[in-house]
Amino acid sequence: MYICLMPVSVNVVYGTLKNLVNKDQRGFVNVDEFNRFAQVAQLRIYNRLFDQLKDGSRLERAGFGQGRDKSKFKQILEDLAVLAKSSDIPKSSGVYARPSDLSRVISISTSGDLLLGQTTRTPVEIVYDEEKIERILGSTLNAPSESFPVALVTGDIEVFPESIQKIKVRYYKIPQSFTTAATPVRSDDPPTFATNTNNDTYNSTNSRDFELPEHYTMELVYEIADLIGLNLRDTNVQAFAQKEQTEKKSEQSF
Repeated sequence: MYICLMPVSVNVVYGTLKNLVNKDQRGFVNVDEFNRFAQVAQLRIYNRLFDQLKDGSRLERAGFGQGRDKSKFKQILEDLAVLAKSSDIPKSSGVYARPSDLSRVISISTSGDLLLGQTTRTPVEIVYDEEKIERILGSTLNAPSESFPVALVTGDIEVFPESIQKIKVRYYKIPQSFTTAATPVRSDDPPTFATNTNNDTYNSTNSRDFELPEHYTMELVYEIADLIGLNLRDTNVQAFAQKEQTEKKSEQSF
């Protein structure tokens, strides 16, 4: 069964951070400041997930992982699944261009069809080391073939043998940025908030939430606070965020 994970609300994160900072007189957080640090905070957490995934994988292999729904390895895979994509890429000038939003490759296969309920795609072995690919290409026993293709992933993607003309790449994409500038008001690039001289007015139409699942809300608050240079790790932060999330869900139910 497919589980749809709700994303972290940019409004909840901003509201939590702003209200707590201003309430406790620890400084002032405005929209421009928030926009500058929000994407960096999301990328920090995103990159940490892969380190945690490696640790979880080691525990699973060693037999120390918790089973089923309590498995940390499984939980992180589910969280990363919202950022998984696939792309069919044709060959151009002898190579395959990496997708512009590619962060980490999950798998590569040749592009095939469904034939009598069976796929004709062939898995492609992935290599990142140019010395290794040279050894493979020079081997008389393990040379790449259409049955056992090999891909070298660098700035572009090269696939051997060269007779292969199209590939399918599954990958984790880079989490999106919600603004391209510190100033959030841009009609062609949806901002996080619309602002005026007196107040920050949340504009749901022109806003984009984070791409991490909702349970990373507090981690994002802490991460942005850390980047701004604030220490907000206290129970008041959590209580406020929970209140904001409850109110948001209540509004959405009408």
